[in-house]
Amino acid sequence: MPPVRTAPPARLRRLTLAGSITGAVIVALDGTVLTVAQPTLQRDLGASFVQVQWAGTGSLIAVAGLLVFAGRLGDRYGHRRLFATGVLGFAVTSAAIGMATDIGWVIGLRVAQGVSGALLQPATLGMLRAVWPPDRLGTPLAIRTSAIGLAAAAGPVLGGALVEHLGWRAVFFLNVAPALGACALALAVRPPAPEAVEDDSRNLSTPVRLDLPGACLLAAALSGLVHTLVGLPESGWTPATTLGLMAAVVAGAAFVRHESRTADPLIPPGVLRAPGVTPALGVLVSASAAMFGALFLCTYYLQEVLALDPFRSGLETLPLAVTMVLGAPASAVLMRRLGPRRTTLYGAALVAGGVLLMSRLGPASGTVAIGSCFLLLGAGFGTVMVTATAAVVRQAPAHTAGVAGGLQQTAMNIGPTLGVAAATMLMTVFAGRDGRAERNGRDGRVPGHGPSGGGSYENGPYGGGDGHAFLSAMSPTLTVLAVVAAVGVILALRLPGRPEAATATASPRAPAPPPVVDPSP
Repeated sequence: MPPVRTAPPARLRRLTLAGSITGAVIVALDGTVLTVAQPTLQRDLGASFVQVQWAGTGSLIAVAGLLVFAGRLGDRYGHRRLFATGVLGFAVTSAAIGMATDIGWVIGLRVAQGVSGALLQPATLGMLRAVWPPDRLGTPLAIRTSAIGLAAAAGPVLGGALVEHLGWRAVFFLNVAPALGACALALAVRPPAPEAVEDDSRNLSTPVRLDLPGACLLAAALSGLVHTLVGLPESGWTPATTLGLMAAVVAGAAFVRHESRTADPLIPPGVLRAPGVTPALGVLVSASAAMFGALFLCTYYLQEVLALDPFRSGLETLPLAVTMVLGAPASAVLMRRLGPRRTTLYGAALVAGGVLLMSRLGPASGTVAIGSCFLLLGAGFGTVMVTATAAVVRQAPAHTAGVAGGLQQTAMNIGPTLGVAAATMLMTVFAGRDGRAERNGRDGRVPGHGPSGGGSYENGPYGGGDGHAFLSAMSPTLTVLAVVAAVGVILALRLPGRPEAATATASPRAPAPPPVVDPSP
């Protein structure tokens, strides 16, 4: 008879939270330091602007297509195992990217890194759900969000310093040691099964069935959509981009039809039908698309228009880290007092305001103006992450915690993918393809770099030594992204308006979870 284990002690919860935070921070840090390294990587490898974008979006495509399926794997085989596998793969691929000598290898390895990221990301939430009951998840989620915010916004500073003194390869070697440490921690800590936190009626002897056709259809739909958005700025409407869009539409429709008919769908209907889950996912997509699209453009603005070195440009984004770290715990308090609806609405409005203010930046903008934009972005995005994530994860039954975590992480990866791709497409449309082709050459490559070895706007993705062409396209592009963020304000109105503290008031002390059967051998 399998051994019986009691409720997880405080030490187990602390170690689980440490592992969850480490894994989430590694992924967040990797994405932001790459953003700073992109101009240098582009010049070093002689790559085109769109090729460098694929180094980022290739990983995001792999992640977005596999996150929900990875969450389902975690529900069946254990989130700890999936987490350990994911962080180990992340360490190996990061080291390989740091040794790559061709942009093709960088793109391919980034896709492989995305697969590893897809395995570990839902597990970071699934492990928390396994040792905390729903009414106590607010604090660990706020701590996790603060850590992600610190890593994501401080990444440009750290990445800028590494690129400036050690080169772009150092930003990938940075991932290796903490990823290996997270893997060791996951193997050392054995959290209980998700059912340890609450008593539900699910039959534990029935294994979770894997919806392989649904997973393939979802991955095909997302890949086709992003492929189209990335290809449009470079080549316009060609047979390849048209076929990509058609494939996305067909695969998406087939996925919806398949999910409605299969007995074991990839996404159980009860997850999306839970109050506030679907609009919360929409808020996450719109807010992350607006912020990461704006951050992508602002990196080129700082380094190419204002001629700042990578480290100095990273310092300019530092207010984003400060407000995200401080805003996450404050958002948890506001959510208890005001409710998810009003708190999320305020956060989405701040994101929209920050992106709109960024669209007014020019060649003479100083630190105060730039910092104000990032202050608003950090405060708003930190708030949205806490409230929307809580709306998704808390509503999920314990045995579908991986799927819920996969949906939340999918939204957080689809948003940046679409935001960066849309920003690139809109910049090309507003700047004019003919002018860009004349300045950058027929093959789309950037012709060298400045005499000092640093970048100059003349050699940037849209040419124009005085920065006028870039700024004239950046302003309307960021205005469109601000409208995208404003969509999150509308979606926030559909979130629950009752403060979550009401439940806690009725039952100030949750009963201890009952002993559970340890499923591990």
